[in-house]
Amino acid sequence: MRSLFQTFFGRPYLLLSLTSLFWAGNIVLGRYAAGHVPPAALSFIRWTGAFLILIAFAWPFLKRDWPKIRQHLPVMLVLTFAGITIYNVMAYWGLQYTQAINALLITSAHPLLVAAWSFVLYRERLTIWQTIGIVLSLLGVLTILTQGDLSALRDVRFNIGDVVFFSAQIVYSFYATLIKSRPDISPISFLAFTIGAGAVFLTPIYAAEVALGITFTLDLKAILILAYITIFPSLLAYLFFNRGVELIGPNRAAPFYHLIPIFGSALAIVFLGERPELFHGVGYALVLAGIFIGTRGRTTP
Repeated sequence: MRSLFQTFFGRPYLLLSLTSLFWAGNIVLGRYAAGHVPPAALSFIRWTGAFLILIAFAWPFLKRDWPKIRQHLPVMLVLTFAGITIYNVMAYWGLQYTQAINALLITSAHPLLVAAWSFVLYRERLTIWQTIGIVLSLLGVLTILTQGDLSALRDVRFNIGDVVFFSAQIVYSFYATLIKSRPDISPISFLAFTIGAGAVFLTPIYAAEVALGITFTLDLKAILILAYITIFPSLLAYLFFNRGVELIGPNRAAPFYHLIPIFGSALAIVFLGERPELFHGVGYALVLAGIFIGTRGRTTP
């Protein structure tokens, strides 16, 4: 069993693909939860619940790695504040006002934002293979979102929710790039510290939301949403994503973000009965080709 576990966590492409699948569900449910569960409450319950689930398993790792965590506390706190606190509140707030297609279009910019942050923070440039991969996968995403008619992009209208959601992607791309500077500790320790500290940072934001009278009813719909978001796009996706970036670096991991709209459309076909069309196949092929090509190139400083 231990050997199987180690083999699984040594496969970055599988880990990053599962991450995109779980995050596709997060965007769909985050949009679905708009008006039902407020953004600060959704973020606070998501990460508090994830921490309470994880801490029983993570405690021995945290005790062992605490000296390194304390030694690198500034970068750990910056990663927490960016990737857990600020990103989640902004993303869920933006999803209350944006349309699903707009959100998927905006997430498509993630690999480009990671490339920009990689240059700013580490002076790393994309290789020609990575550039071709990002362009191909982005074209595949746009093919699916516009149903094969790229001229439809002219009819897309952006609002304040889109601006906030895009700003959230800038923050998360910073987190995804800065992971490279995290201390050499167990992935379990890293995840437990960041989500635990993130829940603490979210507490005053959630308290302010409640003080303003913004509450929600804990019905079956809210429970199901919170259960999925706490386990899959939080605990599992962040663990898989952090490990994937650790293994292949932020620039080579970035094209996998384009799988999010791919999985989103596939879920719509499976669960909502939508009919697969030719543009789906073309888009999938372009994204997969882009990921295959993009992961060939190594980042050059």
